[in-house]
Amino acid sequence: MANITFEDVGKVYPGGTRAIAGVNFDISEGEFLVVVGPSGCGKSTLLRMVAGLEDITEGKILIGDRVVNDVQPKDRDIAMVFQNYALYPHMTVFDNMGFGLKLRKMDKTKIKSLVEDVARTLEITELLDRKPKALSGGQRQRVAMGRAIVREPAAFLMDEPLSNLDAKLRVQMRTELGRLHTRLGTTTMYVTHDQIEAMTLGHRVAVLRKGILEQVDTPFSLFQNPDNLFVAGFIGSPAMNFVYVTLDGNGDGMDAVFGAERISLGRQLLSTNKALANYSGQEVVMGVRPAAFEDSRVTTDVAGHNLEVELLIVEVLGSETFIHFDLPVRPVITPDIEELLADSGADAASLGDTNRVTARISSDLQVRQGERITVVVDSNKLAFFDPATNLRIS
Repeated sequence: MANITFEDVGKVYPGGTRAIAGVNFDISEGEFLVVVGPSGCGKSTLLRMVAGLEDITEGKILIGDRVVNDVQPKDRDIAMVFQNYALYPHMTVFDNMGFGLKLRKMDKTKIKSLVEDVARTLEITELLDRKPKALSGGQRQRVAMGRAIVREPAAFLMDEPLSNLDAKLRVQMRTELGRLHTRLGTTTMYVTHDQIEAMTLGHRVAVLRKGILEQVDTPFSLFQNPDNLFVAGFIGSPAMNFVYVTLDGNGDGMDAVFGAERISLGRQLLSTNKALANYSGQEVVMGVRPAAFEDSRVTTDVAGHNLEVELLIVEVLGSETFIHFDLPVRPVITPDIEELLADSGADAASLGDTNRVTARISSDLQVRQGERITVVVDSNKLAFFDPATNLRIS
């Protein structure tokens, strides 16, 4: 195993297009780190720079204590798992898995032992004599994983390895990946656009945006304490809701005012976000996670603010229900929000003059489209952002 270190790493393509800018962070020995971000943010480029498949324009990348900027890919002691499996179609599963070992001129008996051991781990022993065309997508991905594992590298590099699988198989393979890492403990850098993969697999998650590292933290901290509007809006499914509010009061007691509504901020929130007092009388962006809402009829222990809303869309998912409603206030539009909208296939013009909100409520009571209900907003589960800098106020 080895740690991977990025020191002021940058990538500029011929013609001046910048893909990566000043990236600094470490992947600890044995850590499973996930890089996540919108399409085109540079996450695959960053991975390929570690692999040696992309030149490094600026800074240094170290694997262990060795600077690898000018080291050939085959000499970096890493194994890469691709999105498209990259199996040799004319070789059996056994030969695909053992090919790298054969190139190292390893003894045939040792190759057979290693391949069979990894095949047992991945539960693909019965597939060793088959060729890739006779395998399902999930089986091919297991073979690709096996080919990487059998080499016993210092680090695994994985570039969206589950993206070609159907939804059910993705969940299964995600669980398998987590189990494998627990068993092997190999340093892993994993790139994905799927934030659920990122949050469930990563010991830490690095959020990349336009080649810039926005935040690196544990999944819990990213969700609970995002550094800025972009991270807050990107991490979480469904996404955080944003509302322009004016703060009224001082550090001992403050309200967030929007339209005809006035939310008294909870004491716990104020005690951990003392900088809010500096924004009294100013308009800021308030963030509310869907889970901060609840149907007022099934909660009695939340100190919060009641909102009467008309349900425009109701999505019943069994143990929980997602409801969508509009607030009669203008939508939040900042460069960060516009980029998040573009990544989801929407644009600012589609938002209209109202602010669409998504809330997660209990399924204990049935609700219907068009119904008016009262929801409670937990006044301690709010986040606030400076609209000029997009940074969190904390």
